[in-house]
Amino acid sequence: MTSDQTGHQAKSVGDGGWVVSYLPGRTLDIQQATAAMQAAEAVAVVGLVAGLVGLTALEAVGLAVQELPWDEPEPGPRRRFRLPGRR
Repeated sequence: MTSDQTGHQAKSVGDGGWVVSYLPGRTLDIQQATAAMQAAEAVAVVGLVAGLVGLTALEAVGLAVQELPWDEPEPGPRRRFRLPGRR
């Protein structure tokens, strides 16, 4: 299993087992391997977007998880953001 958004791969090891390049030592089923590949793709997208504001993917994720949102939303229309490469 490969991706056009990340260099990570998942490979079948027989008997329904799969290994994923960034999860050494773990054997997954097909559903878990697919989810792991989707997570790797999501991280690649986060990296691209984070770079636009001068952050690494790890910095962006860490800050988004650690920092609390503001108490009250600012007035005005809400805007949905579309991630690059997503429809």
